[in-house]
Amino acid sequence: MAPADLLIKRLAEYLKSEVPQVKPPAWASFAKTGTDREHPPLQDDWWYIRAASILRKLYVRGEPVGIESLRVAYGGRKNYGSSPEHFVKGSGSVIRTILQQLEKAGLVEKVERKGRRLTPKGVSLLDKLALEILKELSKTNPELAKYVS
Repeated sequence: MAPADLLIKRLAEYLKSEVPQVKPPAWASFAKTGTDREHPPLQDDWWYIRAASILRKLYVRGEPVGIESLRVAYGGRKNYGSSPEHFVKGSGSVIRTILQQLEKAGLVEKVERKGRRLTPKGVSLLDKLALEILKELSKTNPELAKYVS
């Protein structure tokens, strides 16, 4: 498996340029990614980064994943001022909309009453990008060459 940061970056670039179904809705520039955040994301392409991150989570899990599980994964500690902090879930609307867009693109499919999982097309895409990254890394680190064959 390729390093997560490199895979997510490459996958976000791919989604932005090659997958027209995945694009931020009009409200995305104003939306926070959870109640624990004070401001919306500062990066212009945060929508594609989140979509790539969700795809990677589905890839690593290998089994159907529900929106609530993803909300927990993208949650954080909410600051209540002088009161103690507590964990809160991330935005379900952002996750749900991204998953619906990935479904339209044919990368994700619904599993009745279990969640969503990658389609063979989605698995193939992630395998291809991970292999490209490993090939590039094996040029600078020869110890990784045994994983590229």
